[in-house]
Amino acid sequence: MSPEIEHFKRTLRGHAESKTNAIAVWGDHLKLDYATLYAEVVYRQQRLRDENVKVVALALDNGVDAILWDLAVLFEGLTCLTLPPFFSPAQRKHCLKQSQASLVIAEPALETELQSAGYEKTGEFWRRTFSGPSRMPEGTAKLTFTSGTTGTPKGVCLSAASILQVARELDQASQPTHAQHHLALLPLAILLENLGCYAALYAGAKLSLPSQKTLGIQGASGVDIPQLLGCLATRVPESLILVPQLLQILVSAAEQKAFNPYPLRFAAVGGARVSEELLHRAQRIGLAVYEGYGLSECASVVCLNRPQAHRPGSVGRPLPHVDIRLAEDGEVLIKGATLLGYLGEPAHTDEWWPSGDLGEFDADGFLYLKGRKKHQFVTSYGRNVNPEWVEAELTQRRHIAQAFVYGEAMPGNHALLWPHRPDCTDEDLAAAVAHANEALPDYAQVHHWTRLAQPFTPANGLLTANGRPRRDAIVERYRAQLTEAVFSEESAS
Repeated sequence: MSPEIEHFKRTLRGHAESKTNAIAVWGDHLKLDYATLYAEVVYRQQRLRDENVKVVALALDNGVDAILWDLAVLFEGLTCLTLPPFFSPAQRKHCLKQSQASLVIAEPALETELQSAGYEKTGEFWRRTFSGPSRMPEGTAKLTFTSGTTGTPKGVCLSAASILQVARELDQASQPTHAQHHLALLPLAILLENLGCYAALYAGAKLSLPSQKTLGIQGASGVDIPQLLGCLATRVPESLILVPQLLQILVSAAEQKAFNPYPLRFAAVGGARVSEELLHRAQRIGLAVYEGYGLSECASVVCLNRPQAHRPGSVGRPLPHVDIRLAEDGEVLIKGATLLGYLGEPAHTDEWWPSGDLGEFDADGFLYLKGRKKHQFVTSYGRNVNPEWVEAELTQRRHIAQAFVYGEAMPGNHALLWPHRPDCTDEDLAAAVAHANEALPDYAQVHHWTRLAQPFTPANGLLTANGRPRRDAIVERYRAQLTEAVFSEESAS
């Protein structure tokens, strides 16, 4: 057992002895105290030991079971693959095959999907035998797949030392607020939330894990706002991890007196760019929001604003376990808690990780992000999308000749469409969009579209000479259309 795992397990054992009857985990209905939590994890470790496997995949909704199995896999020294509920069936199948996960613990709704992927049910486990060498770097404790800048997500392999180091830093960062009740809004399969839950357990706090259904959250972007606010009013958490769109919902609700922000002592927000206006609105209504920044390849969080070091508009200062410097072109380079490697690729040996983000520091060491080097955008729900992937799905339909997709920091992706034929109706375009969406996970789907009055051409400055879209020019030309639906949604919320 690695020193970091031993330290975490010893901490939980200490809570079991000193906080015997204190509530540790609260699911939809079930509550476990720290003594029972620890005993259950040890029991499940033995269950996994008897199965003699190396890679365990968890496809579970948030709840007591999910965190118990997650901890058991960690403490047993196995590799844990967590599958987000918003992945498409094809993406989940890809992740299982690439990771060679021989044991899956999943929701009953996935039975048909797992059978089609070659798994057989044995008790509460799904089993499959894989042949051939492992494609996993030695020492991988957590395998997290990116949300898919293309149709095929990429596996990020992380050590226990890296993920638990970040979890302890998150605990330290929130300690001045004395938050003693963390509620997980995001799926546990999201690395940021997973480590936030570890941080709560390090602190001996109460960890609320209502299912996504109980929260009213569906997929990557669907939210039943009254149901979400009702759950928060019942649970009264003191800390949350938010993506920008959830922050927008809570701020709007608080402004309308539909949500009480005052019990919340520490709300970390990340996953995508947050507008300064939204942060100022949060400040005005007394919501204790702290923006941060991270990426899966660096075990999630690398920078975070904290109660005693807070500068709205920045993503905070680097956490103590990392060093950050800027390349000549302004790219953010990160050292500390970096990945072991990508699944199936050579081990990562470079000391510094190129983030793909551009940034600058102020005189006091706060980092400000200035955009991304590549074309991919990040939605306000924190999902990475490569527009060229979505555009290819659209233009493969018979009605669409050109497509441009945009969704940076927006709750829904917007497409600009030019039809193949002038007699193509809007109904034909809508059907083509719906058909393309069937092949995409919900975070990459097109939620709004605009029919163009003219195509992109080199003559109007919207295509390069070799036919590639000039993305910045298109966004500038059509900014009003691309953001109109978002403003309408926010005004209605």
